[in-house]
Amino acid sequence: MEISTATADDVDVLSVILGEIEAYYGGEFTPGDPDQIRVALFSEQPAATVLLARDGDDVLGMASYSRLWPAAGADTSLYLKELFVREPARRRGVAGALMAALREEAVRLGCSRIEWTADTDNPPALALYAALGVQPHEGKVFYRA
Repeated sequence: MEISTATADDVDVLSVILGEIEAYYGGEFTPGDPDQIRVALFSEQPAATVLLARDGDDVLGMASYSRLWPAAGADTSLYLKELFVREPARRRGVAGALMAALREEAVRLGCSRIEWTADTDNPPALALYAALGVQPHEGKVFYRA
């Protein structure tokens, strides 16, 4: 398995994966709009960066992150927005490899920490984070408007 940063050549597979994410969370399989993906990831001011886990030509999963400022004081943090492993690749260490790559990215970017949220009704994700030794952070309430 190889972890690499997505490029504009990956727009089609990212589109399909976004549809798989929608279906995973109970929605309809609706691929992401390729033009929106290009703007979000490969424009002059990208909104996020995506790491892809690959086995040869097969994309096994992805991690999408952005940097947030401020974190602690004037520090920057790396915010994991989405960690997703495609169905055939689950339980093969892909998520752990993506999390390790995110830690390396955070160090490379000078980030003081990695932050993310997890749905309480997603036991596989919660089990992964517990297995990685990460404890939930109390004292935050998530809002969406």
